[in-house]
Amino acid sequence: MFDVTKIEDRFEDGVRKASFLTCGYVCSTQIDIETEGDTIRRVKYTNGCNGNTQGVAALVAGMKVDEAIRRLDGIDCKGRGTSCPDQLARALKALR
Repeated sequence: MFDVTKIEDRFEDGVRKASFLTCGYVCSTQIDIETEGDTIRRVKYTNGCNGNTQGVAALVAGMKVDEAIRRLDGIDCKGRGTSCPDQLARALKALR
């Protein structure tokens, strides 16, 4: 019900670039993620609360994937059962 949908997953010069559609219960509609090994290089949200999604993206840049999942997994927004940060955690889990 709250799962993300992978729409792209490719490698380019050692960097994994993946894109996910969010579940529809959050303000963001897509999350683009770049990882190198087990480290997050870049995250970009499409739509959503611009300041919050930029903040989350900046905070996880350089973070290990497992640490980001640990910190973001299960965060709820307004009783929806998920959130933009939780959707990122779900997308990162799908990359494992």
